[in-house]
Amino acid sequence: MKEKMNYILGAVKGFWQKRTKGQKGMLVGGLAAIVVLIAAVSLLAGKTSYTPLYNNLSAQEVAQIKAELDNKKVPYEIGGNGTAISVPEDQVDSLLVDLAGQGLPDSGSIDYSFFSKNSSWGITDNEFDIMKLDATQTELANLMKGIDGIEDAKVMINMPKDPVFVSDDVQEASASIVLHTKPGYKLEASQINTLYTLVSKAVPNLPAENIAIMNQYFEYYDQQKQSDEGDSYASQQNIKKDVEHDIQRRVQQMLGTMVGLENVIVSVTADIDFTKENSVSEIVEPVDKESMEGLPVSVEKIHETYANKPADAGGTAGTGDEDIATYQASDEDQNGDYEIVKEKINNEFNKIHKEIVQSPYKIRDLGIQVAVNRIKDKSEDEVKYLSQQEQNTVQDGITSILDSIITTSVDKGYGEVDPNTKSSIVFQDFNGSSTTDNEPVSTVPVWIYIVGGMLVLLVIILLILMFRRRRDLEDEMLEEPGEIQEDIPEEIPELETDNDSDSIKRRKQLEKMAKEQPEDFAKLLRSWISED
Repeated sequence: MKEKMNYILGAVKGFWQKRTKGQKGMLVGGLAAIVVLIAAVSLLAGKTSYTPLYNNLSAQEVAQIKAELDNKKVPYEIGGNGTAISVPEDQVDSLLVDLAGQGLPDSGSIDYSFFSKNSSWGITDNEFDIMKLDATQTELANLMKGIDGIEDAKVMINMPKDPVFVSDDVQEASASIVLHTKPGYKLEASQINTLYTLVSKAVPNLPAENIAIMNQYFEYYDQQKQSDEGDSYASQQNIKKDVEHDIQRRVQQMLGTMVGLENVIVSVTADIDFTKENSVSEIVEPVDKESMEGLPVSVEKIHETYANKPADAGGTAGTGDEDIATYQASDEDQNGDYEIVKEKINNEFNKIHKEIVQSPYKIRDLGIQVAVNRIKDKSEDEVKYLSQQEQNTVQDGITSILDSIITTSVDKGYGEVDPNTKSSIVFQDFNGSSTTDNEPVSTVPVWIYIVGGMLVLLVIILLILMFRRRRDLEDEMLEEPGEIQEDIPEEIPELETDNDSDSIKRRKQLEKMAKEQPEDFAKLLRSWISED
């Protein structure tokens, strides 16, 4: 065996020594390439191909799926900044079925399926109302996600409490919605109206005016109102309110960045011109306005020439058969030559037909009133106010903003506007919180307070009577035991047998007394309880 190995090594050594340097380099390079190729193939063959299992998950959902994959000992990769999870490609289908059977991914929000799964649970009315509200918000958010351009939605609904008295006014609900739209996508007017209608019809007593919709960029989506009767009073008031609300909101946002939203209140009043005018204009003007000439369309030229030399007149003048006596005969030297030149040019002019429809809803006049909180800092011990210099600085900044808004908002057709007379700024102490939108305050009739006070007084009287009655009963129970102790021993029969123990004798005696004299037995028990 050793000789054979030496023979092989010698043959290989001889073969190697007989090769040139170029051949040796080629052999070494070929062997290295083969080794690298084998290593690459082995690495690629051993590498697992991962495929996304879920995308766009929340952190809570990723944690739930991660824990389940750890229990199943399935390799996975988390990507997409923690919002996507990938698993081996050959296990995707089976994992989707298994996780769906376990109700994963679970967003943690309550939908209407919660009630069917937990219908046997005993819950209070308050808990049921909270879960129902959460389910409504979740279902509305899921419906909005199905609209093109909306990736995610968050819905917050504020439901008023049920009125205590029948005569109380039913308060209206309100809703706030934050949409996460696709980058660069702009919702159309029909989609915005669909969102308002969807929420308003899904929640009872929720008018569209109480719904606020915005996207992740803090852009509001106002409902696009369409009215066939644009000249009606209700429609005009709605348009006026929309214009005022839009200007007021923009001014509030701008001034809020300067002094804070809680330190400024804005009120806007607008005068809208609802006049709608239709006019038709027929205008004819030359093509070349400098020379006031039109465009030649056709040219007609007429050139006539005529030459005539009359013949010599024969006979004696006035002596012919057809001649008239005493008529002057023609002059022999006169001829009939003439020439006519005419040129006719047809010009075309610009004929303009204009049908002008002047759009209504023009802002004829605009007034803006601003109230600024004069309190700079308020603590329990001291209240700091804005100095006069600080007030002047704030007033100058607000004035420049209001001047620009008023000048650009009022239509130019109504003449020049003096912004200084259309705006007012006051500094006032804000004692309480204020909101920019005026909310209706429901007034409670006076008789409600009177009836409520009488009911409270009646309840207090009943409680006092109950306490007195209870105290009298306790006094009677304390007085009765003495009499019972004197009469009862005489009525209790003695035991006949002497073989029983004292405890057995007492028990039998009490049983007999309970059957024959239950009232006395009850009094005896009360006396024992009072003594203890």
